[in-house]
Amino acid sequence: MIDVSNIKYNVILVTSKGKQYDIKDYIEDLGWEESVNEISMRLTFSCRNDKTSKGYLQSLITPGCLVVVTAVYGKKKQEVARGYVTVWNPVLKNDSDAFKCTCYDELYNLQKSQENRYFSKGTGTKAAIKKIFKDWKVTLGKYSGPNVKHGKKKFSSKYLSDIILEFLDDAVKKGKPKCVIRASAGKVSILPYGNNGTVYVFDKDNITSVDYSKSIADLVTRVRVMSKVDDKGKSKVQATVNGLTKYGIRQRIYTRGTDESLKDAKTAAKEILNENGSVKLDITLNTPDVPFIRKGDVVYVKNAKVSTGYYHVTGIRHDADTASMTMNLEHQEKDKVTKQKAVKQKGYATGDIVDFKGGKYYVSSKNGAKGSSAKAGRAKIKKISSGAGHPYYLVHKDKKSKVNGWVDKSTFE
Repeated sequence: MIDVSNIKYNVILVTSKGKQYDIKDYIEDLGWEESVNEISMRLTFSCRNDKTSKGYLQSLITPGCLVVVTAVYGKKKQEVARGYVTVWNPVLKNDSDAFKCTCYDELYNLQKSQENRYFSKGTGTKAAIKKIFKDWKVTLGKYSGPNVKHGKKKFSSKYLSDIILEFLDDAVKKGKPKCVIRASAGKVSILPYGNNGTVYVFDKDNITSVDYSKSIADLVTRVRVMSKVDDKGKSKVQATVNGLTKYGIRQRIYTRGTDESLKDAKTAAKEILNENGSVKLDITLNTPDVPFIRKGDVVYVKNAKVSTGYYHVTGIRHDADTASMTMNLEHQEKDKVTKQKAVKQKGYATGDIVDFKGGKYYVSSKNGAKGSSAKAGRAKIKKISSGAGHPYYLVHKDKKSKVNGWVDKSTFE
């Protein structure tokens, strides 16, 4: 359990000349957020325009300067937010001299820049994203995202952030995990949702308020795979995938690419239903601040008002002044957490959906355990035993495979 009264925040200014100053004592209304619909973190604060030994603060904090926020809890010190001053807004009120600042991290340029781009058939997800990062001098941190082959893609005057998101979304349609784009300490990483090592638990003792709703307004109950429109303006139905049609027919069309197999197109249709084919549960949770939680993390919620279980953080706002935070959550099925730790090993975590290649699975994680064989198919990682002979416990997610036991890492991807 974290005692928020023991969390300390530091705010460091890095000027255009590379000089560093601690400005925590001069600012208020400090907060940072990662919204649902943006990839860049936004950092905001107000600052008194006091005179220091280096001059007035407004001569030090100028557009383009870097501001870094760190949080200290016990022996743990970690950067939790950073951004370059983008909006500088002087405010004169009741003879007081102050100004407000809005800062964005390294992803802001990708969020605000358009380009024309062409990617040939067979380009991998990772190669496409790395190419964009290289051209825009974005330093790649950790890449734990998908790396599937895509059909040819042509983008005209499209924002770079949307191009990257389209590649990641296309990978999800091909059965790969949903990922978050995250800037941290000057580097940008692509990580699966729920990739955090420590899973924080929220219950009635540390939840200030809960706002939740269930909705079928945007529910998709049927996806039809269609061929491309021919010269006569006609398109043929090639497959139909049904979901919760008891709520009526809410149809989505998926147009099969000319270089895409029908099998892949059906997989994409199923993933559209996986993403949009269930009753939507929106939860906004207000709690004491845990500054280390970020968009894309998984948390555990135990509250009588909502379904107990694991939730992905799809948006988050930290308020340092009130030591509180507001999280937008999306329900995520996951296995039990042990001592608030989500087990992970080399990029994989419990709850991940993987492609089992077929082969042996065992009744125990120990070497020499009795084994059986199963065909290839989709499966979920139920448990991980780090360092064991057969470290991953897989449970089949389709009718193709009957895998239900401990396996080696080489048997899935």
